[in-house]
Amino acid sequence: QVQLVESGGGLVQAGGSLRLSCTASGRTLSNYLMGWFRQAPGKEREFVAAISRGGTNTYHADSVKGRFTISRDNAKNTVYLQMNSLKPEDTAVYYCAARQRRVVSFYVNDYDYWGQGTQVTVSS
Repeated sequence: QVQLVESGGGLVQAGGSLRLSCTASGRTLSNYLMGWFRQAPGKEREFVAAISRGGTNTYHADSVKGRFTISRDNAKNTVYLQMNSLKPEDTAVYYCAARQRRVVSFYVNDYDYWGQGTQVTVSS
């Protein structure tokens, strides 16, 4: 079993940047495909980005493509989400998640482990 802890959230003005981190303990992160999801108030949790076990392949939702970048450092057991050009509609709780299967998925139910989330608030 792997435990995930997110950090790096906060309040930022529109156009600003934040970098989220997700650090794993309990198991080696390189065994998992990793994803970032977000959930805004009153909305369902949605896919943001995913990265393959070795970091070679990355996937980003259309809504964040060109602004957000997922990356990972398996030596540090950490996954990152660099968020640039933030918009008020990016306001949400951001979650990292781990998937045991190699095949990428964009669906919440396909991920096996979740962090507790970190709040990102973008003011206009």
